[in-house]
Amino acid sequence: MSSALLVPPPYGALRETEADVVVLRCEDPSVSFPVLLDAMGSMSAPVIVVSPRQDADTVVEVFRGGAGYLVEGDYCTCMLSSAVVAATVGHTSFSPVACAAIRDAARQLPPEHGRATERLRSLLSPRERQIMELLSTGLGAQEIGLRLTLSEKTVRNNLSNIYAKLDARGRTEAVLRWLGAASGVRV
Repeated sequence: MSSALLVPPPYGALRETEADVVVLRCEDPSVSFPVLLDAMGSMSAPVIVVSPRQDADTVVEVFRGGAGYLVEGDYCTCMLSSAVVAATVGHTSFSPVACAAIRDAARQLPPEHGRATERLRSLLSPRERQIMELLSTGLGAQEIGLRLTLSEKTVRNNLSNIYAKLDARGRTEAVLRWLGAASGVRV
């Protein structure tokens, strides 16, 4: 069984526990997240940041620090629970608004980066590209299936093929590659 730890400042409780996942609820991750990482020291638990901040700079900064990001009010308890479970197996989760912030940041990359992203996208079939567009908005396999009138199993099979083609370990890494935010970076 996995455990999650909600950590209030000054994060001293981290030294007394072996949590599987750390959930950081804060107003400003650009201030709190680096302090948390410092307090964690050699602790290797994944982090999920929950914050009302939704600007691209903040979300990308947290992503680069290796954490998931849920925008306050943009997720349900089921999504938080899924994010915690996914973090225990190495996946990073983002709420739909956080995905949109990463998409906005990717749009501001230089044109040559866009060409590399287009080459990567060309590896996918038209149906796989449709699925990735919907996945990048934060929809799950079931919702994508409903929108495209496909079974959830068919969507999941397509996602497995997409992950292999994009050399991605899972949903978040595939979305980041699709958006051009992590073309050569392993999440």
